Amino acid sequence: MPVKTLLIVDDEPTNVQLIRMLAEDIGVPVRLRTASNGLEAVTLARELAPALVLMDLKLPVLDGLEATRRLKADPATASIPVIALTAQAMVGDRERALAAGCDGYLTKPIDLQALLHLLRERLA
Repeated sequence: MPVKTLLIVDDEPTNVQLIRMLAEDIGVPVRLRTASNGLEAVTLARELAPALVLMDLKLPVLDGLEATRRLKADPATASIPVIALTAQAMVGDRERALAAGCDGYLTKPIDLQALLHLLRERLA
């Protein structure tokens, strides 16, 4: 089974660690890479062609919405699934994330079962 890459884009180390632990529990080998801002995420996604990107929306340098727009506008990265994983859960936030190109939307605090299911579905 080929090893798939998961790109975690979050500037909060606690969130990254939690996602890392969940990814290690899905029962398949996953290569984890992290980015702490949107610009770094775009660069890494182009280099790595990950199987999945978990994208926080509130990021320094370049926010997650704009990073997602750039990924979806680039033919080299347009097909990479991007899931918003964000504390932005007000009315309209989900719609804005999907309009920017996100393929899914999960809120923080993280629903561990929902995220575990998503990781298994996308990476196993």
